[in-house]
Amino acid sequence: MYKKLLKRAIDLIIALIALPFWFIILLIIGPIIYFQDKGSIFYNAPRLGENGEVFKMYKFRSMKLNAPDLRNEDGSTFNSEDDPRLIQIGKFIRKTSLDETPQLLNIIKGDMSIIGPRPDLPEHIKMYEGDEERKLEVRPGVTGYNQAYFRNTVPWKERIKNDIYYIDHLSWWLDIKIFFKTAKSVLKREDVFVTDDIKKLNSK
Repeated sequence: MYKKLLKRAIDLIIALIALPFWFIILLIIGPIIYFQDKGSIFYNAPRLGENGEVFKMYKFRSMKLNAPDLRNEDGSTFNSEDDPRLIQIGKFIRKTSLDETPQLLNIIKGDMSIIGPRPDLPEHIKMYEGDEERKLEVRPGVTGYNQAYFRNTVPWKERIKNDIYYIDHLSWWLDIKIFFKTAKSVLKREDVFVTDDIKKLNSK
């Protein structure tokens, strides 16, 4: 009942309530991005959605226009506090997770849920092994079990295992715990960027 119906209803209600507040963020952040690096204030990232369908995930643009696509050894996207591709405000909106707030629109459209596995790049579907494709059984989330408890401290394959754990234990109570754990992590700005220590750990 919760997984099939109530979860979507709760997502939609919360997203519509939050929408006016997001417009205030848009009015503040949008012009700053534009004047710092002339161009679109949004970055529309293609991502894998439920059942493997590709959708455009909305983010505030934190990088310079035409920045090169850098990847980690495991194929995940490169993420560093000292990333030279970031515009001035880019580091701030990443640390505060404000760059993710346009995904409110994805929730309203039905592409995403508030809580769920973080969506992978479309090309990652060819890299799934065993039952890893199971992470596509539900809508991806703005935050999720792995994002809340591990964030960027574990390699990509480990994140998929955590995503499948979430799917197997999905409940309203788990979603509530993930929501508040995420809020705590965002406020404390924990593990936002991949550090050198984490890179070494992930490469072992």
